[in-house]
Amino acid sequence: MSLSTARSFLSEACYGEQELDANSALMELDKGLRSGKLGEQCEAVVLFPKLFQKLGYDCFIVVNNFLRLCVLKVTQQSEKHLEKILNVDEFVKRVFSVIHSNDPVARAITLRMLGSLASIIPERKNAHHSIRQSLDSHDNVEVEAAIFAAASFSAQSKDFAAGICNKVSEMIQGLDTPVELKLKLIPMLQHMHHDASLASSSRELLQHLVNSYPSTPMVIVSLHTFTQLAASSLIDIPKQLQLLLQYLKDDPRKAVKRLAVNDLKLLAKKAPHLWIRENTQVLCECALTIPYNSLKLGMLAVLATLSGTIAIKQYFSNVGGGSLVPPRLTDLVKLAQECCYHSNLAVAAHGVIVLTNIAISCPEKDIVQLEQDTVLGVESLLMLCSQDNSPSAQATLKTALTSLVKLLKSRPHLSQSAVEFLLGQLHLSCDSSRVLMCHALAAIATHLPVLGDGMLGDLVDLYRVASHSSTDKQQELLVSLATVIFVASQSSLSAEVKTVIKQQLENVANGWTVYRIARQASRMGCHEFSSELYQCVRTRVASEHFYFWLSSLKEFSQAEQCLSHVEDGDYSGAMSAIAEALRSYQKGIASLTAASTPLSPLTFQCEFIKLRIDTLQALSQLICTCNSLKTSPPPAIATTIALTSGNELQRCGRISMQMKVCMDEFRSLAARYADLHQSSFDADYATLRNVELQQQSCLLVSHVIEALILDPQAASFQEYGTVGSVQTESEYERRMMSVFNHVLEEAESLTKKHPPVSHLHTSCLCDAVIALLKVPLSFQRYFFQKLQSTSIKLALSPSPRTPSEPIPVQNTQQLTLKVEGVVQHGSTPGLFRKIQSVCLNVTSVLQSKTGPDYKIPLDTKTNEIKQRVEPHNDYFSTQFLLNFSILGTHTVTVEASVVDESGIEWKTGPKTTVSVKSLEDPYSQQLRHQLQQGGAQPAPQRSTYTRF
Repeated sequence: MSLSTARSFLSEACYGEQELDANSALMELDKGLRSGKLGEQCEAVVLFPKLFQKLGYDCFIVVNNFLRLCVLKVTQQSEKHLEKILNVDEFVKRVFSVIHSNDPVARAITLRMLGSLASIIPERKNAHHSIRQSLDSHDNVEVEAAIFAAASFSAQSKDFAAGICNKVSEMIQGLDTPVELKLKLIPMLQHMHHDASLASSSRELLQHLVNSYPSTPMVIVSLHTFTQLAASSLIDIPKQLQLLLQYLKDDPRKAVKRLAVNDLKLLAKKAPHLWIRENTQVLCECALTIPYNSLKLGMLAVLATLSGTIAIKQYFSNVGGGSLVPPRLTDLVKLAQECCYHSNLAVAAHGVIVLTNIAISCPEKDIVQLEQDTVLGVESLLMLCSQDNSPSAQATLKTALTSLVKLLKSRPHLSQSAVEFLLGQLHLSCDSSRVLMCHALAAIATHLPVLGDGMLGDLVDLYRVASHSSTDKQQELLVSLATVIFVASQSSLSAEVKTVIKQQLENVANGWTVYRIARQASRMGCHEFSSELYQCVRTRVASEHFYFWLSSLKEFSQAEQCLSHVEDGDYSGAMSAIAEALRSYQKGIASLTAASTPLSPLTFQCEFIKLRIDTLQALSQLICTCNSLKTSPPPAIATTIALTSGNELQRCGRISMQMKVCMDEFRSLAARYADLHQSSFDADYATLRNVELQQQSCLLVSHVIEALILDPQAASFQEYGTVGSVQTESEYERRMMSVFNHVLEEAESLTKKHPPVSHLHTSCLCDAVIALLKVPLSFQRYFFQKLQSTSIKLALSPSPRTPSEPIPVQNTQQLTLKVEGVVQHGSTPGLFRKIQSVCLNVTSVLQSKTGPDYKIPLDTKTNEIKQRVEPHNDYFSTQFLLNFSILGTHTVTVEASVVDESGIEWKTGPKTTVSVKSLEDPYSQQLRHQLQQGGAQPAPQRSTYTRF
């Protein structure tokens, strides 16, 4: 058949000039789409909606079972989009009509179709009835489909689950039901958790099955259904734990033991607080005596999960006031110590995890020996795996290093010796192991300053010989080693170190590696070196957007480098450094704007740099204001003016009003940083903490201005007293916290000794500015890289025919605004935080009036409604009822924000606007015309408040 004939068939199928069956229409559509001519492809695409409208539902009714199966597969693949079906009744009606077919296969496909639609039709009684009937069918295919549909509806509908439970019980216990069918019916009982009585009867049935049918398949299916039911109902988890542990201990079958271990791990994740000490003890005893490594590994995985929760504290708690054995002599610690040196690497890794969690959570007594045992176990595993390139060894090494970092974060006094061991092991390890060990070193040194200058020489020597080729592992090693060097050098790289790194980069590094090292230098505050690397790599990119991006990073690094040369007490030098930095920042923001594209608008980056520029300008203005005390001191009659006006600030002269302006500016900057923080839903925790530190620095300066000059009597330093006790997560945060504490101490001591305002007060403020400037700014990960991406798309209905045309509505009626939305994710959804609900805020503002002014209740002039909806399968929908009683054009704005699992609201947007034109209803218009023609005064405007 020619393509022209195919086109005619498509056209005739869509416009009704010739009847065409579904098979032929779909075949001709496929031919049109596969055509090599663009016009014929476009015609096929354009005609497809009409073809689907004509044949879409009937396709399931009149065609063969193969096409019905295709429709079923499409429905199951589109499970997330079923809620978007507009006419559910019509859709179900067309599908349901096939249930009365004489073909059991067609009925089976229809039952599976209904089961796939259970989420949108959970309470359809005709579907419930058909499923019950089909369970009695003599055709195995139809019965299996009915079981699938019954399980789907039981999960969604409480009424269906309660009604079908007795039927399922009879079938399971019936002697005429084949065992294979019973094995498929039993998992349906896991959905009988909608109320306590239903769950209890299902549990009794499962208990009867476990006791009556000891065959391996029956025990496995019944036990797993038992566990799923207990996990959903939550009330029978302690009993289920005892049952699983009993089978793990007494049943000799390996398959049953493996299932018991997997179900125990599920309950350990679901409800670790319900594990009592006896449960954990039985599991330890089984793990100590089991001869199979695979089962030992599974039990250790359960214990590794429990050891990081409250269950480990319950295990070591003094139950009943009796004397317990010391922690080191318990079976749990014996098992972990034994497994740390196991020949199986996976078992050894889980042993290290358990021992590490015990050392962190164990009571203080007898902790020293436990810490030593843990460190020895980790070090022995590191020595074993560091020279092995195999995937299993690398996975074990990563686990051991993660446990070591976790232990050192909780026990800082062990850090020095552990870091020395890692540095010594670096020289003996393979490249892939070196990368992982460098990551661990950087993580340890980020939390604690344990990498000193004495260790820097070893790192530089290792860097000299680290790379001899341009393989991916070698490139990764260059980046990892450079990161550790940046952390060890603490923002000040020597010329020798720079030379060594540059020489290696010139020899074997590619452009991407150079960029990654420069990015790490920016994060660690080594701005002089990062500026040189950005300068070197910016001409090696293939896009002008990338060129502008690298140019902006070079300018930002140069700007921060200017601030690093500020000296204590050199106020004029500080102002010159700020001016020079601002010049570089202005060049950089221009390049950053040029680097943005519609797909990558760089919103966070631009806003962060603008705030940095405004902060530097405010700091410069504060130094100028402090200098004005010398250039424009208070007049001789300042005291008299203060007494006369009753304003004590007049005693300080002109500087008091300037300081108030500075204080307001810093508070405004702090509010803008808070807005930036609230809009960065996808940012990592380190980036958000960085933004918080910038906000706190602005609040600190405003508070010190108020405490020293504007209102020293009312100023309080007690609320800032706990700043030093906060555990810091990075070197940048440590230095900023140190500056905060020092500035607050100086300001507090000065407030107690000297009344305002003197050169001591202005010097204290200028010293605070210089102290803040001397901390190199850290550009965190979110500035360069977005690991999580979340966006919301909104659709409003009714919508205008054209964007500029308003939606007409009569002033006596109310507009129903339907808001639909879709949550879109990147490649790693929920990496840092997940969306729990979406807040929709609808407001309307009157733009222009068309009618006369009358006194109308204030609440009818505007609409302001806020509603929270929970997305289901990333889709949400809700409606708002809006009142437009005032004639004229109104602008309706719908703004979305999200609430995460912690209940924190994030201003993510988007914001959508639509125009609404309120028109006078015909009755009021006619009455007004009649009154005007009769010479009478017009009646008040008719509204919803005057109709009744």
